[in-house]
Amino acid sequence: MTDPLPQVACYGDARELGRQQGEALRENIRSAISTIGELEAFRLMKPGLMPMRWFRRLAEVKADRFMKTAFRKAPGDFEQRFLGICEGANLPAPKLALCCLLEAVMSDLTRSSQQRPNGMQAGCSAIAVTGEASKDGAARVMHNFDHVPVVQQFFVVRRSRPVGKLRSVEFTLSPLLGAVDGVNEAGLGVTCNYAYVTDSMSAGPTITMLISRVLSEATNVEQAIEIISSQDRVGGGLLMLADAAGAITSLEVSNSRVQTRSPRQGIVFHTNRLQCVSMASVEIGADACYDKRAPNLLRGKRVHESADLRSNAIQNAVKGKGPLSLDDMHGILSDHAHGKSCNSLCMHGGYWSTTACTQLMPRERKLRVAFANSCQAKLQEFEC
Repeated sequence: MTDPLPQVACYGDARELGRQQGEALRENIRSAISTIGELEAFRLMKPGLMPMRWFRRLAEVKADRFMKTAFRKAPGDFEQRFLGICEGANLPAPKLALCCLLEAVMSDLTRSSQQRPNGMQAGCSAIAVTGEASKDGAARVMHNFDHVPVVQQFFVVRRSRPVGKLRSVEFTLSPLLGAVDGVNEAGLGVTCNYAYVTDSMSAGPTITMLISRVLSEATNVEQAIEIISSQDRVGGGLLMLADAAGAITSLEVSNSRVQTRSPRQGIVFHTNRLQCVSMASVEIGADACYDKRAPNLLRGKRVHESADLRSNAIQNAVKGKGPLSLDDMHGILSDHAHGKSCNSLCMHGGYWSTTACTQLMPRERKLRVAFANSCQAKLQEFEC
């Protein structure tokens, strides 16, 4: 029998949503914040002679300042939900700010070059089909979330019931006010992959924060694109959007640009490499490699190597195929064409691993989740 996944249910206004999350997950959130200092990529960002405790404090102060500016520029309830989590978990705001902003702004904490990524960004692969291209006539999405294995202990399924807005069920991490993946009561589904972007970073909500806003306000793919396009933001990502009417799109996002990529023959997929021509100038170069500031297992490797190989694997798997089911898509993302390394769709080691996988069923308002490698996943189903 499969053990139930960690869950939290949040009801009320934004402050109360955050407070309930903070209270229910207090010890897990505190553990997540303590774990930041254990991350090799974080430790390597420290200037050589600076004591780690000083660097940690500097990072927290800068993250807190960044978050306050982001809240001033962002409409909606981001700040109240953030403050609610702080209150519920009994945490100072700077500590939670660092956790929430880590992947988006870590490369800026020591004014380091964005042309040399530090390994904080995760992997991930996603595939979606329109209603016309799926075996059951509904839009379907399958997503592998690849990250350093230590973060897996902080995964949670969250049910959000905001007053006067759309309810949703989401996959997220315990300290985050945002969401990684989710489906709302209107039948809109969203997943998130990180991307390596180089355009100027200014304060704004993170990609996961935008996903939570989209899930609380948008009823279809078109509305989701409009919300994200009109909102200041920080960080790069590839979002898979799908709705109950059967529409899907891949949305490529940087600090300053947004571009949609439509399905071909009813299928669209992405890993961590931007595909739209208009986004090429804001993505890290094709030949960029991890340098000595990156974790040992990544040094000397081409940044886009894994993303390119995984993208090619999906392309080969769907070529000439007819309509796909969720089982078909799950099989594709369970592939070990390059062994169990970080170059396979289902990763089992090296630096990253496939730490979770999700299936989105917008028509049914359902999310299936497993905190495991896709090849071993026993998905549990949650209805919005």
